Amino acid sequence: MKKYYKLLAPLSIAGFFMLPTNSIMAGNPDRAGQAGASELLINPWARSSGWAGCNIAGSRGLEAMFTNVAGTAFTKKTEILFARTQYLVGTGININSFGLTQRVGETGALGLGIMAMDFGDIPITTTEQPEGGIGTYSPQFMNIGLSYAKGFSDNIYGGLALKVITEKTSNIKAMGVAFDAGIQYVSGKHDQLKFGISLKNVGPRMQFRGDGLSFKTPVPSSTSGGTMTVEQRSDKFELPSLLNIGAGYDFYFKKDSVLSKTNRVTVMGTYTSNSFERDQFKLGLEYGWKNILMVRVGYAYEEGLLKSDTRTNVFTGPSAGFTVEMPFGKNKSTFGLDYSYRATNPFQGTHSIGARINL
Repeated sequence: MKKYYKLLAPLSIAGFFMLPTNSIMAGNPDRAGQAGASELLINPWARSSGWAGCNIAGSRGLEAMFTNVAGTAFTKKTEILFARTQYLVGTGININSFGLTQRVGETGALGLGIMAMDFGDIPITTTEQPEGGIGTYSPQFMNIGLSYAKGFSDNIYGGLALKVITEKTSNIKAMGVAFDAGIQYVSGKHDQLKFGISLKNVGPRMQFRGDGLSFKTPVPSSTSGGTMTVEQRSDKFELPSLLNIGAGYDFYFKKDSVLSKTNRVTVMGTYTSNSFERDQFKLGLEYGWKNILMVRVGYAYEEGLLKSDTRTNVFTGPSAGFTVEMPFGKNKSTFGLDYSYRATNPFQGTHSIGARINL
């Protein structure tokens, strides 16, 4: 009976998370471009982006705040992570990220994640001066996330996250909130089998406000040359909600399966249902040696990706990356470096590098 309960519990929870998605997840590619706050779809972390973000079922620690917040429950004590991403090399866009997760209680973990986009200095242009020469401006996009995750048993983990979204320039601004929820289920003698589901970016619509939406215009039929201020109101826009369902399995060499676990090969797969873009199938493969060296590859496929005249995504599918993580100190703390590359067309790809400390 206990065996059947372990299988029934994660399936029941997964069904609960999927119930509200009937009205959220349209899965209609014709709606592409109708959502805002698309930076919520950008993975700023190097380790998980190295295999196309397919590790919904196996993400652990701070990076799980982006993929599946339930994975932050695996934080052993304290994890600190920095990352920098050169996004679509050639555009001048950079992403700086910082995060911290902290173990609380026996099975819980709190997380904080900050992602800020740097667009550089953009020339200001007007209808009278379309070539610029009157200064520059720099948009500020920032996401701040707070999360809590907990292990409910040796097999089931769940988590929730609240994200505050800010998009602004000097005279216009939009703010919003979004919620993420996720579960992970692990099974097997060495927790080889993994299953995960996450619901992301669910929240109320956002709207831009500010002086940048107003302008002065001459008063009609005025003989004195008077002017009036016209204030425009922007329409509200939806958030790019999505649902991820993933599974994975760890393979160990026969001589390593019981004691050392020296050589590991992990296979991951995820299906992503996008509410405002085409759905995706993601596959990934990672080789790990003693949890010191990890090399991974991934591929994200969507309909029309392989034909230039039907492709609508700047990312062409392949990604790759590696991790070097070295232990130090008496408490088995580690320091790690992560790197990932995601292929794009046009532009020259996206590079991410990160540094993490596990205390």
